[in-house]
Amino acid sequence: MRQPSLSSHVGQSVERVEDDALLSGRGRYGDDLGVPSGTLHAAVLRSPHAHAELLGLDASAALALPGVRAVLTGEDVQRWSQPFVVGVKQPMQHWALAVERVRYVGEPVAVVIAESRYLAEDALDAIRVDYRGLPAVVDMERAIGAGAPVLHAAVGSNVVSDRSFAYGDAPAAFAQAAHRVSLTVRYPRNSCTPIECGVVVAEHLSGDEGYDVLSNFMGPFSLHAVMALALQVPGNKLRHRIPRDSGGSFGVKQAVFPYVVLMCLASRKAGAPVKWVEDRLEHLTAATSATARLTTIEAAVNADGRVEALRYDQMDEVGGYLRAPEPATFYRMHGAMTGAYDIAHLQVRNRVVLTNKMPTGLVRGFGGPQVYFALERLMDRIASELGIDPFELRRRNFVQANQFPYQAAAGAVLDSGDYPRALELAQQQADMPALYARRDAARAAGKLYGIGCAAIVEPSVSNMGYISTVLTAEQRAKAGPKNGAIASATVAIDLLGGVNVNIASAPAGQGHMTVCAQVVADVLGLQPGQIVVNVEFDTAKDAWSVAAGNYSSRFAGAVAGTVHLAAVKMRDKLARIAAASLGCAPEQVRFEAGKVFNALAPERSQAFTRLAASPHWAPGLLPEGIEPGLRETAFWTAPTLAAPDAQDRVNTSAAYGFVFDICGLEVDPETGRVRVDRYITAHDAGRILHPGMADGQIRGAFAQGLGAALLEEFRYAADGGFQSGTLADYLMPTACEVPDPQIVHMETPSPFTPLGAKGLGEGNNMSTPVCIANAFADALSPLRERIGDVSDIRLPLTPSKVLALIAAAEPAPPAAMARAMAARPVSAAQDGLSLHAAGVIEIAAPPEKVFAVLLDPTALAQVIPGCHELVLIGENRYRADVTVGVGLVKARYAAEIALSEIDAPRSLRLAGQGSSSLGTGAGNGTVRLEATAAGTRLHYDYAAQVGGKVAAVGSRMLEGAARIVLAQLFESLGRQATGARRLSWWQRLLQRLGVSA
Repeated sequence: MRQPSLSSHVGQSVERVEDDALLSGRGRYGDDLGVPSGTLHAAVLRSPHAHAELLGLDASAALALPGVRAVLTGEDVQRWSQPFVVGVKQPMQHWALAVERVRYVGEPVAVVIAESRYLAEDALDAIRVDYRGLPAVVDMERAIGAGAPVLHAAVGSNVVSDRSFAYGDAPAAFAQAAHRVSLTVRYPRNSCTPIECGVVVAEHLSGDEGYDVLSNFMGPFSLHAVMALALQVPGNKLRHRIPRDSGGSFGVKQAVFPYVVLMCLASRKAGAPVKWVEDRLEHLTAATSATARLTTIEAAVNADGRVEALRYDQMDEVGGYLRAPEPATFYRMHGAMTGAYDIAHLQVRNRVVLTNKMPTGLVRGFGGPQVYFALERLMDRIASELGIDPFELRRRNFVQANQFPYQAAAGAVLDSGDYPRALELAQQQADMPALYARRDAARAAGKLYGIGCAAIVEPSVSNMGYISTVLTAEQRAKAGPKNGAIASATVAIDLLGGVNVNIASAPAGQGHMTVCAQVVADVLGLQPGQIVVNVEFDTAKDAWSVAAGNYSSRFAGAVAGTVHLAAVKMRDKLARIAAASLGCAPEQVRFEAGKVFNALAPERSQAFTRLAASPHWAPGLLPEGIEPGLRETAFWTAPTLAAPDAQDRVNTSAAYGFVFDICGLEVDPETGRVRVDRYITAHDAGRILHPGMADGQIRGAFAQGLGAALLEEFRYAADGGFQSGTLADYLMPTACEVPDPQIVHMETPSPFTPLGAKGLGEGNNMSTPVCIANAFADALSPLRERIGDVSDIRLPLTPSKVLALIAAAEPAPPAAMARAMAARPVSAAQDGLSLHAAGVIEIAAPPEKVFAVLLDPTALAQVIPGCHELVLIGENRYRADVTVGVGLVKARYAAEIALSEIDAPRSLRLAGQGSSSLGTGAGNGTVRLEATAAGTRLHYDYAAQVGGKVAAVGSRMLEGAARIVLAQLFESLGRQATGARRLSWWQRLLQRLGVSA
């Protein structure tokens, strides 16, 4: 393949053309764009249960509300669509709305379509759903055990795929090995949280025209067939458009595609266009997460530390459904399971396991963090057991520079690199003697300080056939081969010489417009400012490719490279047109500084704009064999990407960068806080197209990797209730928590991509979590005699987890540690989030009057915050209709309240339980009244368990809300008992100002 010459724009950190619009608030995001006249708005009713049968749904009350136009139910979905296709051969049905059963908290159950989002949200509370709860399973080890609840009866098991692979002769290598080292690790669920959540505007067109959709899905072509099949329309009757700007994606916008189908059906039901905008609670609860993985990994190691063979036994927990493109998390990395190491023998077992959690999917680096957390923790384990320096162990096992292109045991073709040199550059930047001295000084002062490292190969430009590795060779033969990573780009020139570029990628902040303009400007001898790049996407107009989109670090290697090829096609056509007038062969025509000239006679030249105009104005004068028009489209796929072979070998990506990280880390033994002191990351991503943006991508991935290592965690109760539904409980790093990594670059251009470039936007999401874990293990090594060898490090390394690990090292915890442990978040009870509240309230009324209010239904209804109705249904038993709101979450509960153990006017017990669209709740507590000179001192002690959407709000917000609600309740109780009236807000304000109302 012809390689480009060095240029004046590519490789320079030119100013981004996107920034002016973004920084001035003129970005065009999905929610900013106009909608068709008469567009309605949707709100989604979601299951509060992790596992339950759907016995019935009554939407009549919602439909009776003003402004509500329709309610989409499971019956409609069954009538107008079919289940999403599944990536494995299993009878598993996943509909756009729950049918017969719900399998995770947040699963869509119905959609209200109304004249405004406010009306639609309010109408959700009026829908009554009859659930019958089923046992839930949230742990993958329990899910595969005997007697576990089975999520899909037709499958008959929670293991929906179980495949084993063998490359080389691993049994023989293990039999002959001097050492066998094994490790079991867990990689948790986490995600990336873009500023902009999902947006869908869908319209069911008249007649048999199909559907027209606008969404911020970053890869509409990749799952277009999945959506069209679900909607039961041909592909050309599902038009899918993407806006120019996206407030981040990080892979998770893939989870928008089920809502594309859902809103198409909502539009069909309502007979009008429908718009849906995902809120943050919906996104955290029900969008997607990284796949959790349990891995047992074992190495056969010879006497000098060379790893001869690896064995992986991996389980991926994918949630309630195996949703496309899963099990991609397993198989994207399959060809490169040996990482950066020259290991000839490999065995792998992959099991895909269902649990009652939201479905998993693409999250930045998907597949990589899970593989490298196991492999790089194992490498440190080998170094520890054999007494070899961790850096030296990796150097001994690296693929060497003279081995490239190198085919790994499972099929990955590592295209180029010099891994030992990158390690050396990272060590130089880290100043290892000074870093070791820093560790020694910290330990001498009684602190915990560790140094860790990690090496990864970073895949980019995925082979679209890798996912078929989940099938057997026989199944693949029946389905037909799948491979490649086709990218397309179009370069067009108008009659005034303006150059327009269309690319098949949907940027989410990466700077596609800038880099593509640089690439085309270099080819045509222009300035980047003369190039206009269109990044809007339209499946009805753009060149069709199932691989098109923005994921798997496709841009630098595939998209920008294909733009270069399209620009070269255009340049070559212009050269053939200009050759006659310039008196030279087409090969001698040059394009520089806005001119086109004869390389042998530079004085023979013309302006680029004039040359561009002639084919438009005078197509009849074109040289023979030149077609009219100045529009060239190029398609490209890597020559090394083939379908999986009969032995299950597959080159899963077109290019592989290399990352080597070093971390210096300090652990506070009193608070459990983990602080990254120094971080060095060395990258080889082939040819760097824009150094400034490359460093930005590295810093972004590092920040997300740091979040996965230290903060970000999806927590579930034992009943499947979600407990991380706000940004108060799902913690993410901010600028205050993210140190600035020191970045080192080296370049070994790929021989397989048009520009020699590789991806680098995901690497630190793969390398940083395990690098920090390795540094943490080293930090705890001085405590080994007292706490043992810490091998099972579980992310994120939150203070409570750290304290639990190191507590055994101290005879008694220091005061600060005791306070930190006491302040740990409320634990999850078996049936949800457990809350407890106790306190004392002073009331200016005697106990008899206070007690009388508690026993009077009319007075008690006035006391309970948000109570619409309180009806006596038995002795000291009431049915209540109450609206409860916590933060962003509000719903109307149907509840039963009972008073017992009544000892008037001294004490009683209060118990209640209720349910709503938010979930379930139950509580039990005591109220004790003590007479005082001023009236009554009321003592309360109350415990509650909540499940469903309320639990997703998280312990921090719920604890605060509980205090507020109780304060409101007892303030109201005091007013009722004393007969005082509540002043309005303006009366209270005048009172404070000293003015009588």
